[in-house]
Amino acid sequence: MVLLQPDPFLNELTSMFERSTETGSVWVTLKRSSLKSKVQRNKLKTTQQPIEYRCLIRATNGKKTISTSVGAKDHQRFQASYATILKAHMTALKKRERKDRKKAAEDKKESGSKKPKRA
Repeated sequence: MVLLQPDPFLNELTSMFERSTETGSVWVTLKRSSLKSKVQRNKLKTTQQPIEYRCLIRATNGKKTISTSVGAKDHQRFQASYATILKAHMTALKKRERKDRKKAAEDKKESGSKKPKRA
């Protein structure tokens, strides 16, 4: 796994999405991380020092894995760029089939009247 800076990560993520347009998938995971071991975090807790948590973002296409770490200061800018990339590459999603509300209401009424009444 390669830990990249946020901008190269976004560039590589874009190329991953472009390579997987015909076949394949890209999985992106986000989680909170302090990038410190449990022992180091416990030492910071005992000395009453605040732990700075960051957002760890990982992306994989099954063969290649990339990751980056984003702090609280850069989070808004990164999130805006990430959202733009996702919107641009979500072209293979199927549109949701919407039922006409009037037809759905009529179908409910008809199915309700067909049921036999209990005595």
